Amino acid sequence: MRPYSLAAYLVTSAVLLVPASAQLLPFFTKPSPARQPDLDSQRQQQQQQPIMGAHAPNPQLPPSSSSAITPPASAQAAVILSDVIGNARQINIFAGFTRDIASVATRLDASLLNTTVLAPANTAISALPRKPWEDPKDYAEMGAAAYEGLGGSDRASSNLRRFVEAHVVPVSPWEEGEKVKTLAGTELWWERRGGKTVVLPGEVEVERVVSRVANGEVWMLKGALNYAA
Repeated sequence: MRPYSLAAYLVTSAVLLVPASAQLLPFFTKPSPARQPDLDSQRQQQQQQPIMGAHAPNPQLPPSSSSAITPPASAQAAVILSDVIGNARQINIFAGFTRDIASVATRLDASLLNTTVLAPANTAISALPRKPWEDPKDYAEMGAAAYEGLGGSDRASSNLRRFVEAHVVPVSPWEEGEKVKTLAGTELWWERRGGKTVVLPGEVEVERVVSRVANGEVWMLKGALNYAA
């Protein structure tokens, strides 16, 4: 090849490669800093996006009824006598006695044992001629020291138990005229007389029914029942 022809070929090849190189430059050169993606910003945006996207629930709306959790039936315990016996202030003296007598406290706490509690009002207990744990026979036999010492404490506890058990009827509902023996063994029934409800045989008037719950009722009495042995 002649010298001038080789020079002309090299010049021509250079002219043709420059435009081609200009077209390939964007694919093979490193991007400029201005166009380099900001990876930190992308990560931050991804973290701020909600996981559920457009399907996320509106936090201002209450949950639907289908999502509410209903406790099992065993956890929904019914209200029983032991829950309410102390709620009425007018009978809280007698209510305190029931918690001290194991036979009565256990029964009131038994959901499967129905009971009618005949609770004398506080005024009726305060009006008694003697304390509920006192017995005239004890004073007659032992005098004023009848309730002193360990023996006296036992006698007082026994008398109080008899007083409380005489006001606990192991039936509920208790029908009019139905004769039932109390936990103390005394027999009671009730009737309506002259617009009043009275417990017999002592004709002690019922003030009102204080509570009706799953395992029985609490009646407030205007007086105390005869509990003497």
